Amino acid sequence: MRNHFLITTILFLCLFSQAQETKKDTSPKPIPEAKSFVTKHQGVFGGKTIDYTTTAKETFLTNKDGDSIASFWSVAYTKTAMGDVTKRPVTFVFNGGPGSASMWLHMGFFGPKIVKVDSDAKNDDGAAPYNLVNNENGLLDLTDLVFIDPVGTGYSRLVGKGEGKDFYGLKEDVDSFAQFIRKWVTENERWFSPKYLAGESYGTTRAAALGKALEGSGQNMALNGMILISQALDYAGSTSEPNNITSFITYLPSMAATAWYHKKAGQGKTLENFTQECRDFTYNTYVPALYKGNLLTDEEKNAIAEKLAYFTGLDKTYILRSNLRILMGRFQKQLLLDKGLAIGRLDGRFMGDEEDKVSEKPHLGDAASYQISAAYTASLNHYFASELKIKMDRPYITSGGGSNWRWRTVPDTQYWEPMPVNTAPDLGETMRRNTAMKVMVASGYYDLITPFFDAEYTFDRNGIVKERVQMKYYEAGHMMYTHEPDLIQLSKDIREFISTN
Repeated sequence: MRNHFLITTILFLCLFSQAQETKKDTSPKPIPEAKSFVTKHQGVFGGKTIDYTTTAKETFLTNKDGDSIASFWSVAYTKTAMGDVTKRPVTFVFNGGPGSASMWLHMGFFGPKIVKVDSDAKNDDGAAPYNLVNNENGLLDLTDLVFIDPVGTGYSRLVGKGEGKDFYGLKEDVDSFAQFIRKWVTENERWFSPKYLAGESYGTTRAAALGKALEGSGQNMALNGMILISQALDYAGSTSEPNNITSFITYLPSMAATAWYHKKAGQGKTLENFTQECRDFTYNTYVPALYKGNLLTDEEKNAIAEKLAYFTGLDKTYILRSNLRILMGRFQKQLLLDKGLAIGRLDGRFMGDEEDKVSEKPHLGDAASYQISAAYTASLNHYFASELKIKMDRPYITSGGGSNWRWRTVPDTQYWEPMPVNTAPDLGETMRRNTAMKVMVASGYYDLITPFFDAEYTFDRNGIVKERVQMKYYEAGHMMYTHEPDLIQLSKDIREFISTN
């Protein structure tokens, strides 16, 4: 009897505890007063001395009933006494994730101060202090800049009746950015200013859909251009999975480029010539072989494996055992297997020394991320506090907004087949409606997350107007601006793109 009572009590307490955990707190969150920090500065950008104002602030977003549901954190750099605003461009800048703050583009490339990490990707960022420098390659002489953090990142957060479901989804995320941009343009009287979006990674997924969204809601806003850094519009080409044939096509030239960098393949040839050779092989030989599958003869398999070994630097026997399909995680471990090193995913130049030398894929994480992230985080917090005089009651979250992310919003009654996310058709539609809009795509040869060949594959399809697209290439990875020569070249390319648009 005693044991029965004890068991019953324990079961009741467990069920009560579970009920308490699953019960949602539906009470409205408080709506604090929006904070704003305004400072004046001067800097040299593009060889010109520019006086500018920095406005770091919270902006409330509302639902259809007019209730405040979130505060967006933004940092805007605007030229002081700019004169005719109709001639002064403004560029809205954001990173990806989903669930990443704009810290990377802010402190790595576009901001007036940037942090320097090892340009050659040989050394870890170590510990503080770090190297924060004036960004003389910055663009403030040419365009105002507005850095935006989505809800759950930076200082952006839910308020009032706001819930995660209102923001943590592709459509919801795009709608929130559209609302913020319209608010900023209206409050700052910039409807006649040339307008650009600059996104990185998932930020390009967002940008392609955002351009279309800005045309709607009864407030049609036409963009002058988009700057897509490490584009990720069609996820079929940037998702390395066993049964995703598209990914084996799109990733192979990046593997070849990375093998060339580490002197495992293509020696005696230029990077450009070697990657072009791999492009030709991929389209003309590898694609048909992938689709033939088990219809390939042993002789054909052997010939394909020899060429894959030639391009990737991997062992031919390993490639045959892999059924001519090399997953990216395995490539990261196999390329420098003789040295016991795993290469980075965001940037194949980086290398990590892992204890487990025979794991299928890196287990420490991405060397290209953990070898620079501390420097970026510390530099942003130092810069905000010491130069922008920002004092907030909570930490700046570099990543986090994106839990239970919804890639599609479909009515429950509508049947649909799961397909990779693809916002490239949105971009194609927008370009055809807005014949003045141009696009610049920046890709890193050693980007093993969003491969450069995927950019080509995507932009050759989806109704995109190629005549108004500029494709640019850099000898680094996903964040090509960590490589000093690429930072300089990227700045030149964007300058030309905006100036001639």
